[in-house]
Amino acid sequence: MAMFILLVLLIFFAAIGVPLAFAIGASCITYILTSAPTFLGMLPQRIWNGAYSELMIAMPLFMLAGELMNTGGITQRIINFCSELLRPVRGGLGEVNIVASMIFGGISGSSVADTSALGSILIPAMEKEGYPPDASAGITVASSTMGMIIPPSTPMIVYSMISGASVGALFMAGAVPGLLIGCVQLVLVYIISAKKGWHPAYTKFNLHQAAKSLLSGLPALIMPVFIIVCVSFGVCTASESAGVAVLYSILVGFFIYRELTWKAVWESLKKTLISSSSIMLIIGFTTIFTWVLTMQNVPQTVGNFFLGLNMPAWGIALVFDVLILMIGTFIDVSPAILLLTPILLPVMQQYGFSPLQFGAMVITGLAIGLVTPPVGMCLNACNKINRMPIIDIFKGAAPYITCNVIVLIAISLFGELTTWLPALLGYSIF
Repeated sequence: MAMFILLVLLIFFAAIGVPLAFAIGASCITYILTSAPTFLGMLPQRIWNGAYSELMIAMPLFMLAGELMNTGGITQRIINFCSELLRPVRGGLGEVNIVASMIFGGISGSSVADTSALGSILIPAMEKEGYPPDASAGITVASSTMGMIIPPSTPMIVYSMISGASVGALFMAGAVPGLLIGCVQLVLVYIISAKKGWHPAYTKFNLHQAAKSLLSGLPALIMPVFIIVCVSFGVCTASESAGVAVLYSILVGFFIYRELTWKAVWESLKKTLISSSSIMLIIGFTTIFTWVLTMQNVPQTVGNFFLGLNMPAWGIALVFDVLILMIGTFIDVSPAILLLTPILLPVMQQYGFSPLQFGAMVITGLAIGLVTPPVGMCLNACNKINRMPIIDIFKGAAPYITCNVIVLIAISLFGELTTWLPALLGYSIF
C-alpha cells in the first residue's frame, strides 16, 4: 500500500507541474513517514551522498566548456568548415546542419545546446535557401539528438554514476550509434531534398577555401578529439579532461578567435550554474527514490516478472525500447536515467546485456524524447528561435527521427555495435 502511495504521489506532483526533483522528494518523504518514520533522519545524508561524487564534477565543467566555446566563436567556424567540406554535395544546408551537429555534439555534450547554437544560425539560412520553415527546424532538432550520444556526453556521465560503468567505455559505446544516426540522417536528407527540389546548384570544391576554413576551425575541431583520446586511453579522468576543456575554451576564445569577453564568461557561468544545480537536485532526491525501491525489492520483483515471461533476449530489448521511448516523452533525460537504470539494468544483465549496451540503448532512446511533445526540450529551444508551434516543429522532425529509431533497434539487437569499440580499446564489457 505504501509503495502504491509513493508512485501515485510522484505521478500527481509531476502532473500538476511540481519540479521533478521536488516531486520525487515529496513522494519519498511521504512514503517514509507512512511506512518507516525512523529512517527520516537519514534523508539529508542520502541526498548529500547522491549528489556528492567526484565523477559529477565533470558534468558542469563539460557544460561550461560548451557554453564558452559557443560564445567564443566556435559555432560559426564549424558551420563555415562544414559548408566548404560539403560544397560539392547537393544536399545543401540540410547536410551542413547534420555534419555540424556531429562536430558540435563532440564539444558541448548537450543536444539542447546544439539546437540553440546551430539553430540560431542555420534555421534562418536554410529558410533563405528555400527550405520550408518546418523542414529547417525539423532537421535542426533531429540532428541535435546526436549531441548527447556522441562523446563527450553529459547523460553518459550521469549513467556512469548510477551503473558503475567506466566513463571512457561509455563514451566509446556511444560513438558508433551517434555516428550511425548522423550517416542515416545524411542519406535521408539527401533523398528528401532531391524529391522536394531543395538541392542547391552544384558548385565545385574549392581547395583553397576549404583549407582556409579548416585552418580557422582547427582549434575548435581539436577539442573533442582531445577529450575522447584523453578519457578513452586513461591519460586523465573525465573530470580532469573537463577541466582542461574549460581552460582550452578560455584560451581559444580570448587569444585565438578573440570573440570571448568577460561578460560572456559570466553569462556562461550563470547558465552552467542553473543547469547543473537542477540536475544535482534531481540526482540527490532520486537517490532516496532508488533507496526506497531497493528496500521494497522492486528491482528484483521487476526482474522476476520479465524472467517469468519467458521471452527471448531480443524481445525483452524491444519491450524496453518501447518503455524508454514512452518515458522519454514525459520525463527529461537525466531524471529518466536515474529512475530507469536501477530498475532495468539488473534485468538486462540477467538477459546477457552489458551495462555499456544498455547505457547506449537508454541514452539513444531518451534522445528521441527531446524532440517529442509534450516535454521535448529541443523543441522548446527551437521554438524560442523561430517562434513556430512545437507541434509543427515535431512534424518537420518526424521523418528524420525515424533514423534514430532505426539505430536504436539496431543497437538493441546487435550489441556489437556498442561494445566492439570499447573492447578494441581494452575496456571490460561487463
